[in-house]
Amino acid sequence: MSIPIPVQRRAARPAGAQAVRRAGPGAWLMLLALLAALAAPVPALAQRGTPETFAPLAEKLLPAVVNISSSQTVQNRGRGQVPLPEFPPGSPFEEFFRDFFEQQQQGQGQGPNTPPRRAQSLGSGFIIDPTGYIVTNNHVIEGADEITVRLQDDTNLKATLVGVDPATDLALLKVDAGRKLPALPWGDSDAIKVGDWVVAIGNPFGLGGSVTAGIISARARDIGQGNYDDFLQTDASINMGNSGGPLINMAGEVVGINTAIFSRTGGSIGIGFAIPATLAKNVVAQLREGGKVRRGWLGVQISAVDQAIAESMGLKEAKGALVGVVSDNGPAKAAGIKPGDVILSFDGKEVTNNRALPRIVAETPVGKKVAVNLFRKGERLTVPVTLGELKEDAQVAAAPQGESNPGPDPQTIEPVGVAVAPLSPQVRQQFQLDEDTSGVVVTKVTPNSPAAQRGLRAGDVIVEVSQEEVASPADVSTRVQKAKEAGQKALLLLIERGGELLFVALPLAEG
Repeated sequence: MSIPIPVQRRAARPAGAQAVRRAGPGAWLMLLALLAALAAPVPALAQRGTPETFAPLAEKLLPAVVNISSSQTVQNRGRGQVPLPEFPPGSPFEEFFRDFFEQQQQGQGQGPNTPPRRAQSLGSGFIIDPTGYIVTNNHVIEGADEITVRLQDDTNLKATLVGVDPATDLALLKVDAGRKLPALPWGDSDAIKVGDWVVAIGNPFGLGGSVTAGIISARARDIGQGNYDDFLQTDASINMGNSGGPLINMAGEVVGINTAIFSRTGGSIGIGFAIPATLAKNVVAQLREGGKVRRGWLGVQISAVDQAIAESMGLKEAKGALVGVVSDNGPAKAAGIKPGDVILSFDGKEVTNNRALPRIVAETPVGKKVAVNLFRKGERLTVPVTLGELKEDAQVAAAPQGESNPGPDPQTIEPVGVAVAPLSPQVRQQFQLDEDTSGVVVTKVTPNSPAAQRGLRAGDVIVEVSQEEVASPADVSTRVQKAKEAGQKALLLLIERGGELLFVALPLAEG
């Protein structure tokens, strides 16, 4: 039998505390400072973290988001003409449902001679004014002869179309509810950052108001939808039927309009795109005021400034928009802007690349006098420009493809890999060139040469070399030789192709 013996145990001292004790009083001061730092308030950024719940935000926002159904009368005209419900751009569901509907029609005896029928499209929208103004996508209501809006309380209202802007895929509707409706305020999409929380609300698959949450994944996305692409990318779930619904920040403000998704399945894979509110707000305001959008017009055709072009022109950075064509009687022509100028800023806004300029110009009021900062032949200058109004122009005809037989007296320029000839009547006829075209024509491009790698082809007309006009093959050869002697790595050419001017920077081959 063992008898328990009481033992007085001293609480173990942490090794760190022992070390502090041995280290002397100075270390105690360091420990106190560390404890004070740990007790200090956590910075606001770290405090935010993942929201505990989106419920209060959703409860506040849902009443202002609506479901939109539009219908139109269509003729059955055979294969390829079957109208489908609205799908996100690029969705494989479109092809699947087209085949399904055609099989159904054939099974029911429908064909080219069957009577007209009604087709329906589903989407989303949101109220921006208590009097009943509603924003949605143009593709949700395009071609509709009847539009119905369903509110959160299941009230169905007939909507009238105030105006559309196909260039930005926006539309404005108006309903009369006989009472004031809840509305959402616009937010500042320019201020939102990658990683910020956002909420998407809409009508996915026609199920009714649904809420999803995510973050801003990227900004300024160009998805090939038009000249004004500047999409916000989000991983908040966006599906078929969400088109036209709002993308909302944590303050309950609309920062985007959900418009498209990237998907191989037709469902959300976390890559959705929204029109930024800054762009949409301006368009919607013009639609509300006059039913259409007026955009600023500068009167230039532009191209990108890549590293090769920047080096050949003496620019330190590959940025800005390179002017290729200046329209006659346009604002740029009147201001003295010339082909070969690089536009670096417009109305105080930096032109980071050629895609940015059309958006900046379009959003500038018609008739406004703005300052345009240029780079011209090694110098910076600023010119005042009074903007005109953009009109829809016809498409430029495509240039002839492939190689043709050499024209008279062709001369091969070895360092760039082209054969060029003067513009004789025979050459003009051979390559279908106008009488007012000047320069020298490319008759052959050497495979794997710098010219071939940069996309030159037979029928291109070289107008300038190193921003100096050329009128003969000898002029081109001389300019190339001077560039090599000066140690230039690239040569800047101004090319006319199919009536359009474009700049091409050619690397100079060794030897």
